[in-house]
Amino acid sequence: MLYQHTIGIIGAGQVGMAAANALFQQRIANELILVDLDRNRAEGEAMDLMHAQGYVGRRRVRAGDYADLAQAQIVIVTAGVGQRPGEDRLSLLNRNAAVFRQIAEQLDRHAPEAILIIASNPVDVLTYVMQTLSKRPHEQVIGTGTMLDTTRLRTLLAEHYMVDPRSVHALILGEHGDSEIAVWSHANIGGTPICGNSILGKPYDPAQMDQILTQVRRAAEEIIARKGYTNWAIGLVLAHLVRTIQEDQNSVLPISVRLAGEYGIEDVCLSIPVAVGLRGAGGRVPIPLNDTERQALTASAETLKRCLHSLDL
Repeated sequence: MLYQHTIGIIGAGQVGMAAANALFQQRIANELILVDLDRNRAEGEAMDLMHAQGYVGRRRVRAGDYADLAQAQIVIVTAGVGQRPGEDRLSLLNRNAAVFRQIAEQLDRHAPEAILIIASNPVDVLTYVMQTLSKRPHEQVIGTGTMLDTTRLRTLLAEHYMVDPRSVHALILGEHGDSEIAVWSHANIGGTPICGNSILGKPYDPAQMDQILTQVRRAAEEIIARKGYTNWAIGLVLAHLVRTIQEDQNSVLPISVRLAGEYGIEDVCLSIPVAVGLRGAGGRVPIPLNDTERQALTASAETLKRCLHSLDL
């Protein structure tokens, strides 16, 4: 029997600690175990966070090794190597694949039943890599995919229409990256379709929608140019995903999974709507796409496949 409130985090960097902070503050985990090559940093982060128990209740946070993850229901993977000066993307991908090989071996040995959530970038490629290297079922290895892009889209649309983002229903699918697509054919505000309608006095403006999508696609680049990394929003995404799994919510979320014929696409990981629960990725919920969206999703899949075919797995 797995202790359902023990969560492991591989990588105590900016994203790993943003996730730990969100999990801690939202009281999602009774125990957080931080695993990092830099044991001193992991210990320091754990000490710093656990000293706030007086405000959230008893929550154990500690540094550990892979062997300490035996009782973890969920393990978040944020580890990876940074790009060297002058290094091309393929070389970086292959070095990260090598890191993931080591992580997969350790997790298969010490936490074979845990659900793995991949947050390292490029998330779709590395989700596929982990699924290939790990012995666990593919459904137990999922990527955060376009969950972050989707909340960015909803936030920007909410600002445009001056409404609560929770009243905005819109999805980003495909790659977590430049080839991602917005499903405008189903985007709506409180049930009213955005396309072709005036909402709260604002007429539909295709050029403005294109500009918002460009902002979504460039969001990480803009943030990194200012602070050097992104972390807080993805940390909240990870906390939400962990809660969804722990509570067996069966919520439909745009996570990165390996497709098996959906939209005519196979053998690549990208984001489509998926029911998420205690066993990880459940049934797919392929939202109908118009011809333009379907073509764009196929192109997104081909972009990712080209990366995969160049990897040494």
